[in-house]
Amino acid sequence: MMPATKILRAVLATVVLTAVVTPASAEQSLTKARELYAAASYEDALAMLNAVGGGDQTRAERQSIGLYRVLCLVALSRTPEAHAAIETMIVQDPFERPVLDDLPPKMRSAFSDARKRMLPAIVQQRYTDGKAAFDRGDFASAAPAFKQVLDALADPDLAHAAAHAPLSDVRVLASGFHDLSVKAQTPPPPPSRPAAIVAAAPPPPTRDFRKIYTPQDAEVTPPTIVRQSFPPFPGKVTMASAGMLEVLVDATGAVESVDMVVSVHPQYDRIAVDAARRWQYRPATIDGVPVKYLKRVQVTLTPPR
Repeated sequence: MMPATKILRAVLATVVLTAVVTPASAEQSLTKARELYAAASYEDALAMLNAVGGGDQTRAERQSIGLYRVLCLVALSRTPEAHAAIETMIVQDPFERPVLDDLPPKMRSAFSDARKRMLPAIVQQRYTDGKAAFDRGDFASAAPAFKQVLDALADPDLAHAAAHAPLSDVRVLASGFHDLSVKAQTPPPPPSRPAAIVAAAPPPPTRDFRKIYTPQDAEVTPPTIVRQSFPPFPGKVTMASAGMLEVLVDATGAVESVDMVVSVHPQYDRIAVDAARRWQYRPATIDGVPVKYLKRVQVTLTPPR
């Protein structure tokens, strides 16, 4: 039989091994890292933070871990890594502004500068995600995406950029599509029992914002030009000629399709169509909401005088 002392040692070794390999929770690791930071053990605190797994962290824990990682790197004079850690925090939670009171003023400024640099692209991507959800009829996903875009554009770090294109245009589009998404999710009210049997008035027509509108639709404000120009004719124009393009402008102001409905010149038709695909507009609207619009553009070739 194994002596009792050896059995006891084996049991203790198992207990110790279990304690070593059992991972600490994010909260425990963060508490320990704070203690190490307060004791000026910055390398040990950083190692503790870097070892925390990412699967079971709450947003508050993730942001606290990120901030203490920045503080440790600053204390160790590892400034480039501190800036990289700030960018990682922004990517993880781009629409959440953490409490930065513990950061030194220089790092608070660095955090603000990084958000100003990174958020415009993140906001535009979030708008694109929301628009894709809207187009496939997933209004429950589209509405919060557009709401995040609008909230982000109200952030003080984006105040200057949000006042100018392209973010000013994104704000207009996101606002319109957010309202449409919310309305699409709202169930109609239950019909009330009439006091007397009377002929019901016909319901008002439902406006279809996916319809393609034309100049014949008087309620539409046509698109306005942002970029619309023709390339030069690749040769010598000997006689005047005129053609006509039909340009379908989508609800973002981009050109969705182009058709040459009246030829201007066999050598120039394809050139004009290719150029038109790259044109940009502020979209047509009805009551401030962007809609698709079929626009006709005349193409004219005139010989030099």
